[in-house]
Amino acid sequence: MRRVIAMILAGGASERLSVLAEERAKPAVPFGGKYRIIDFTLSNCANSGIYNVAVLTQFNPRSLALHIGVGRPWDLDRTAGGIVLLQPFLSRSKRDWYKGTADAVYQNLYYLEDQRVDEVLVLSGDHVYTMRYDNMIATHRNRQADVTVAVAEVAPSETSRFGIITLDHNERVIDFEEKPKSAKSSFASMGIYVFNVNVLMECLEEDAQKKGGHDFGHDVLPQIIGKHRVYGYRFRGYWRDVGTIESYWRANMDLIVDLPELNLYDPETEVRSVYQNMPPAKIGPNAQMARGFVSNGAIINGRVENSVISPRVFVQEGAVVKDSIIFDDVTVGKEAIVNMAIVDKQVWVGPKCCIGCGDDFTANQEEPEYLNTGITVIGKGARMPGDIKVGRNCKIGCWVESIDFASKVVPSGGSVTKKSVGHHII
Repeated sequence: MRRVIAMILAGGASERLSVLAEERAKPAVPFGGKYRIIDFTLSNCANSGIYNVAVLTQFNPRSLALHIGVGRPWDLDRTAGGIVLLQPFLSRSKRDWYKGTADAVYQNLYYLEDQRVDEVLVLSGDHVYTMRYDNMIATHRNRQADVTVAVAEVAPSETSRFGIITLDHNERVIDFEEKPKSAKSSFASMGIYVFNVNVLMECLEEDAQKKGGHDFGHDVLPQIIGKHRVYGYRFRGYWRDVGTIESYWRANMDLIVDLPELNLYDPETEVRSVYQNMPPAKIGPNAQMARGFVSNGAIINGRVENSVISPRVFVQEGAVVKDSIIFDDVTVGKEAIVNMAIVDKQVWVGPKCCIGCGDDFTANQEEPEYLNTGITVIGKGARMPGDIKVGRNCKIGCWVESIDFASKVVPSGGSVTKKSVGHHII
């Protein structure tokens, strides 16, 4: 769409994703075998005809920047418009690290002023969904709104996880509550906003003068209700905030059911990603497959059940992968078992190793708030010794080796971290 710029917030760290976000920004976390989380937001822009896009990065941006490149998969490698990555920087003027989502956009107002646009589409780069933003912008214009907020209905049990918005009969926003214990409404803010550019600049200038936080949901939105024409835009499709280990795991599992809500095969809402030139997946003579995704370059000689298998994964003879997500370049050795786990890139699982063993669901001692539903996470580059047994809710750090394991058993709720310091290619 003409005279619209999308600004994608992609700079936040994520403690809740544990070791998966230790060496990469949350939007760069792999998803669904062949994608990264930010692919959904970028693809939504492309499918909506929005080709002027700025990605605001900060935390561990390297893998995100390498993935986006010049934006070719999303038709954003253009001389006019296209994609640009904006990082915080120091200069003689007063600048600093981004202090929140609103501050991130505020520190880039100089860039926004040069764009000569009418509306600014503010997006989160860490949600999984397909959406036509052009329909939302058309509704925004028809209503002559100053601000439009996308909302999705959530279950009453989940309202405490989100910013909750109350709408009147005309769908005008009349109230906002940040993660309420008892909500007045079931409409959650999706972190998607359409601002008239002059209204956005005014709001951000006012917010910048205040002490405390500088987030759109927590700080800006509550201040503009009643002052500006703020409307809600109901979204009725699949939308997930994959900000926790459990929600991330469940969103991946949602893809492999018979009729998933999120249809990756719909050409109208194509999800694009960086193309990798690899041979087709290879299924061995004794392999067994029972529902799942198997990406190009994978070789399956064992059993895979209810799992997502990324490119160049090798599941050897007799190995079992069940209810798990396996990232790129992982080897699962002979007769190893990976059960209800998320295994990051370049991990080597030794023969007869068991990950996700037993029925003890003790929460992780280091991260009890994030690792408590039975899912074990293995960090990037870890080398799991053969015959070792790892329980549930365990955390195995990035790049650990045999010498980092104190015994052949990691009990449920336990963690293993790398003792020696070294440098690795990210």
